[in-house]
Amino acid sequence: MAESSAPILNREELVARVAEARSNRSTIVLANGCFDLLHVGHVRYIAGAKELGDLLVVGINSDRQAHALKGEGRPFMPEDERAEIIAALKCVDIVTIFDEPTVEQLIRDIRPDIHAKGTDYTTDTVPERDIIREVGGRVAIVGDPKDHSSTELIEKRGRGDQKG
Repeated sequence: MAESSAPILNREELVARVAEARSNRSTIVLANGCFDLLHVGHVRYIAGAKELGDLLVVGINSDRQAHALKGEGRPFMPEDERAEIIAALKCVDIVTIFDEPTVEQLIRDIRPDIHAKGTDYTTDTVPERDIIREVGGRVAIVGDPKDHSSTELIEKRGRGDQKG
């Protein structure tokens, strides 16, 4: 793994690191996703999340959960490789892999100040909006318009489309 990579932490390590950052008055931001076949939309989403605070935690769906969300044949890359790629982005401070069906328990465990979601949501449609408010945080929508999708890239390549 590259030296400049953010640490990939288990839940216990993550909770301790976030508590330390919070004691230093850092603003904690959480972004999450499968990040299977990283594309520019992912990069813009993660960069937009980092702009909101001091410490950016990126939660990555485990292989089991990515498969449940995306379907047969997914994810293309195993969770440890997806985590390593996300950790290599200079705007990412910490990466963690979560195995729950939703990010709700991760939110409860680290109590982020901001839960960043992509532009395919509004602040009212984010599934975790009530949980983030419950822990004293807020939802923020970041990134560019949802013009990019790993699933669409796969479908286009399967049809032999040259663009996309």
